[in-house]
Amino acid sequence: MPFDQFMALALYEPGLGYYTNTLQKFGAMPALGSDFVTAPLISPLFGQTLATQVGQALKAMGTTEVFEFGAGTGALALQLLDTLGDQVQHYSIIDLSGTLRERQAQTLAAHAHKVRWLQSWPEVMEGVVVGNEVLDAMPVKLLARVDGVWHERGVVADAEQCFAWADRPTELRPPVDIEGEQDYLTEIHPQAEAFVASLVERMQAGRGGAAFFLDYGFPEAEYYHPQRHMGTVMCHHLHEADDNPLDKVGLKDITAHVNFTGIAVAAQNAGMDVLGYTSQARFLLNLGLAQRMEQASLAERTQAARLLNEHEMGELFKVIGLAIGGGDWLAQGFEAGDRTHRL
Repeated sequence: MPFDQFMALALYEPGLGYYTNTLQKFGAMPALGSDFVTAPLISPLFGQTLATQVGQALKAMGTTEVFEFGAGTGALALQLLDTLGDQVQHYSIIDLSGTLRERQAQTLAAHAHKVRWLQSWPEVMEGVVVGNEVLDAMPVKLLARVDGVWHERGVVADAEQCFAWADRPTELRPPVDIEGEQDYLTEIHPQAEAFVASLVERMQAGRGGAAFFLDYGFPEAEYYHPQRHMGTVMCHHLHEADDNPLDKVGLKDITAHVNFTGIAVAAQNAGMDVLGYTSQARFLLNLGLAQRMEQASLAERTQAARLLNEHEMGELFKVIGLAIGGGDWLAQGFEAGDRTHRL
């Protein structure tokens, strides 16, 4: 089967996929059975700072509703709701992982009157959308250039259910030509781009809205650089990373870096404007994280620094802002260091 189908089953098959089983997943320590930690769990200053941008967008769009895709433990939702107060009257969570809902509900108990869980997308979405480490978990297609011929790389299984790679010639290509003649493995992202197009469609059905996605990735020119010949698919298990998604299927996370150019183009083609694109560090600094850190304890500042450090999350993670309707406004998170011209 094609790799995107395999990845979807490995992550989301009811009861068996990584995000639908009862494994711990999120946490700071592997001893507790977790596999990785996300920014809201590293420091509450992450969500408190992001709230400044969400609050500005809520005012610009004339709305009081926030939608979060992939809410994880509910930590980010709690930070946003605590900080924004009455600016948010409705907080809708759309998450393919039903097993995390109980944990989210416990975390968000104080805001139970505002929070709802949606089993599917509403036909109309008017509000501000937030997605932290959501796009990287969307299934990707693998393309492999072998001896100068492009193949789609898929997965086969033998009678004992042992998985192996298999290639077949394809007309599919990366969005840019890859220089050189070397063998080359990479990904394309039709599902993530379709996700963005669907989001725009639902916002167009209403009065519009804004969206902010934070994830690790690159603009197209960096994503498909000739030297990045091994692709970006990675797995996470007990806080260790590997590049073999055919091992421990359903027991570990599978991700791929985001092609932010593809996301921006998909949004623009569907009718949405790009508010900005920059590194997570620059985005959070524009929103006042440094000032919040000044008021924090040494331990809190040490943790928050991980959100900014180039060798940790500050540079690898990027932020893209999108909007439709709401008039012309400059999103505060992109006031300095905007890299939209590099998309």
